[in-house]
Amino acid sequence: MSCLRPNIAQMAGYVPGYQPPDSEAWIKLNTNENPYPPSPQVVEAIHRELGEKGDSLRMYPDAGSLRVRQEAAALYGFEPSWVITANGSDELLNNLIRAFVGEGEEVAYIHPSYSYYATLAQIQGAKITTFGLTADYRLADFPARYEGKLFFLTSPNAPLGFAFPLDYIAEIARRCAGMLVIDEAYVDFAEINALELVKQHDNVVVTRTFSKSYSLAGMRLGLALARPEVIQALDKIRDHYHLDRLALAAAAAALSDQAYLAETVGRIRDTREWFSAQLRDLGYTLVASQTNFIFASPPDRNGKRIYEGLYSRKILVRYFTDPLLTHGLRMTIGNRSDMEQTLAVLKELG
Repeated sequence: MSCLRPNIAQMAGYVPGYQPPDSEAWIKLNTNENPYPPSPQVVEAIHRELGEKGDSLRMYPDAGSLRVRQEAAALYGFEPSWVITANGSDELLNNLIRAFVGEGEEVAYIHPSYSYYATLAQIQGAKITTFGLTADYRLADFPARYEGKLFFLTSPNAPLGFAFPLDYIAEIARRCAGMLVIDEAYVDFAEINALELVKQHDNVVVTRTFSKSYSLAGMRLGLALARPEVIQALDKIRDHYHLDRLALAAAAAALSDQAYLAETVGRIRDTREWFSAQLRDLGYTLVASQTNFIFASPPDRNGKRIYEGLYSRKILVRYFTDPLLTHGLRMTIGNRSDMEQTLAVLKELG
């Protein structure tokens, strides 16, 4: 179609993880969804907002997401002016590129990491640079001063699962002339976070999602923390009613129930450590995970063979065709029963 921008016509769209139509018949460990339901307070808040007749739905939601921003600010030790909400953290990643990167300017990220960064950069018509990883999980060939407009640092990393040390992230922030976006989608499963760097460096943004630890992938919720001037810029370009009333109620309730978050995250961490030990006993090589998934390589380093064997038994995991990743698989940590059944099949596959 001749009217299309050339970069849109030429690019390939992002392909999300497979969602089988008969999902109840599968053990689904391919998209890092939480195996446990959201906090009961979330369900109560949604029902309360909806009411008996759903009358509230005829009215627009709070365009400024004030209550959610206040909850997040209080929880993380910021003022609300340092917080913005989003329709999933993907909206934030998109708007950060729109706000800071012009056509032809440079966006960078680690390879391997979240492949959606490439899609968003291509939509903007940005130049893309990637940096590899060293054997000890540091950036390979990263310059003393990186002059690109925006750098995405996924920590903990997806799909590998490791987290960068805080002092190393701070060093990267100092070396970036442009914005450093720390994508903390999985940080609630990790031992550290980078929030303190938001206050220490004016070029740091931290993005988070409610999809993983808060069990709200179906609600499409995210938030970011940054200097107020950055938040103001993002506020200008977001959709004006980007979160619906039920999502706002769910987000506020989820943030307020940290006891439930700690309980479910603790269960996932415990299962992760048990399952990791079991895989090592089978001869698998694992990246030490700070997430709700593991990246594991079988003894023959043939990830596709294991993926196909699990798939044939209706167990979905994530296999990547990227040459850097074909030796292994990314497996979401489900509940204990899911992982016991998966382990039994892995023993059969050898």
